[in-house]
Amino acid sequence: MTVHYTLTFMLLCVEAFVFLALIVPLPFKARRALFQFFGTNPIVGKILYGVKISIIFVSVLLVDAVQRLFRVMADRQAAKDQLGVRDTAHHDLLIKLAFAQRNCYLCGFTLFCSLILSRTYSLVNELIEAQTRLEQIQGSASAKGGAPSTDIATMKKQMEQQQKEYQRLADELAQAKGQTPSTKKD
Repeated sequence: MTVHYTLTFMLLCVEAFVFLALIVPLPFKARRALFQFFGTNPIVGKILYGVKISIIFVSVLLVDAVQRLFRVMADRQAAKDQLGVRDTAHHDLLIKLAFAQRNCYLCGFTLFCSLILSRTYSLVNELIEAQTRLEQIQGSASAKGGAPSTDIATMKKQMEQQQKEYQRLADELAQAKGQTPSTKKD
């Protein structure tokens, strides 16, 4: 394997390791501290910038691998048509085809893993933000003390008043249509 495909494989291994590190279950505070460190550290930012540049190079390698794969497949078909060669007769064409397919899959999986890694990072970051907001809301509700129970009582009163008003309007509508009003007794 050439140097650039070896580096691509190493990038794929690093991406897989980082993905596993992202999804490992950690306590909320530890995960928040870890993500805050990754979000604010300038060295991590430079590493991510380098990874983004390498992803661009991997996408160029993918295009090259796909072109090479099509070229090897065309050469194999031409040898098959012109010489009447069986598939197993020319091992060099089969080896070239296997290498072209390997390079194509390697670059494709690396790009796919980078997309999955990016989305997973953003989802975990959103989860941390939601848990932080929930923690703040629960803290403010506990500081108010009995506020939730008074809110529930107020909402029940409003609901009863709206139910009475609805029943009154339904009775008026029934009288206007000439029907007997159906008063609901609780």
